Amino acid sequence: MIPREEVRTWAYALPGGWTVLAGKTDEDNEALSLRVARPNDYWFHVHGVPGSHVVLQGPEGEEPERETLKLAAAIAAYHSKARNAGVVPVSCTRAQNVSKPRGAKVGTVQIRRETTLKVRPGLPAAAPG
Repeated sequence: MIPREEVRTWAYALPGGWTVLAGKTDEDNEALSLRVARPNDYWFHVHGVPGSHVVLQGPEGEEPERETLKLAAAIAAYHSKARNAGVVPVSCTRAQNVSKPRGAKVGTVQIRRETTLKVRPGLPAAAPG
């Protein structure tokens, strides 16, 4: 198990004080999804394609605008095997709806109460942190 401070991610700052974290490996994805993400954070993953688990964290008690959710979904699409595709379906749910099935391999999770955002893969204008 990777200690919380050793979870490797790409980090992106979005407008309004929001931050997107994307896991770099299966182990990082699992740690990000199950230990780093707070229950009300938003969680993203490209639907049906291998890729990073992505978490959107923001100011406590605030809800992201739809555009912020779409930016986070585009980052999830970018950090997946669908990076060079056109429009990609990305699953989105609260982190509290993400769990690990018993006996599943590292990085495998199951999600509940998902919505699907259709976005083009991409990164925000600012360089990753």
